[in-house]
Amino acid sequence: MTENLSILGSTGSIGTQTLSVCEKLGIRVSALTANRNIDLLEQQVRKFKPKLAVIGSEELAADLKVRLADTDTAVSYGMDGLCEAAAIDGADTVLTAVVGMIGLKPTLTAIAAGKNIALANKETLVAGGSLVMQSAKEKGIKIYPVDSEHSAVFQCLQGCPDKKMLKKLILTASGGPFFGRKLADLESVTIEQALNHPNWSMGAKITIDSATMMNKGLEVIEARWLFDVPVENIDVVVHRESIVHSMIEFNDNSVIAQMGVPDMKIPIQYALTYPERYPCDVGVLDLAEIGKLTFYKPDYDTFVCLSECKRAMEMGGTATAIANGANEEAVSRFLKGMCRFVDIGYFVRDALNALKPKEITSLDDVLEADAAAREYVRSFR
Repeated sequence: MTENLSILGSTGSIGTQTLSVCEKLGIRVSALTANRNIDLLEQQVRKFKPKLAVIGSEELAADLKVRLADTDTAVSYGMDGLCEAAAIDGADTVLTAVVGMIGLKPTLTAIAAGKNIALANKETLVAGGSLVMQSAKEKGIKIYPVDSEHSAVFQCLQGCPDKKMLKKLILTASGGPFFGRKLADLESVTIEQALNHPNWSMGAKITIDSATMMNKGLEVIEARWLFDVPVENIDVVVHRESIVHSMIEFNDNSVIAQMGVPDMKIPIQYALTYPERYPCDVGVLDLAEIGKLTFYKPDYDTFVCLSECKRAMEMGGTATAIANGANEEAVSRFLKGMCRFVDIGYFVRDALNALKPKEITSLDDVLEADAAAREYVRSFR
């Protein structure tokens, strides 16, 4: 069980819920980081008294230092600050809950410093999965999934004593706000419509990724690295109720599913307490009250991002970094009103067609592919 935690991204949805879990279980906190939410970060520092607080910019850091002058908490900023928080003395685990590619370098830094990883930043494995998993293997580091789907698979695998028995992983998807729509129906989607997720409350970028089903594509790639399963043995099924969080299928065709009310405290807590379980402040699953659970095949033609993620995984090398970088830039453009919702998937597809992937031998290879994909998307006016 985690005794001392560093949280990268403490003011977001995952970060704030993680702090609730830490408070209940008595887990100490050594570092907290945020991008721009200085008010909430200050409140968290005063409550949890970490050694280090990190904010996104030098200007905000100067403000935060003044605010925290009466405390013993040091202040840093930017990527250097994130890496300092990732390697901080005392913490045995680093929870990475920042959004996007920014999480890759701090995660590698934490692994190099001998920290276990509670992973809520899927882009880390999407862009640099081979680097991260090889580094973790060399250092003897454990990576515990926090995403609800990967946590579900991880929990189901506790009932699989021999990997030879495993046939496939089945990741569930809510289908987002546009389930059942066809591509032509999505031409005029507004930002407000895309941010209206039916089951989960998440940040803007992740919510848009759910609406395009890019989120599920990223999770397929992440699952391939986390569980060392070929991408062709990972299926996706749309499950509107978000009660079954994922499943595994054995070679005798039996299936184990992990179920629960849609609440991120369960996977967060399991990542921090594994292999133990503790009471958790979430609702009780009442299947009789729910009444029915439904499942559908995903629409790969409408949700281009999902099919493109699978293609990127099959292409290999830096292709997944290209897909991820193009998506991050496209989502940013959409949220600024600079492109249509359907253009997000087209940008990912076209970037994969235009940019040649290469073998990943270092972090620089991943960062270069990411930068090239972003520049490709930015080149369209």
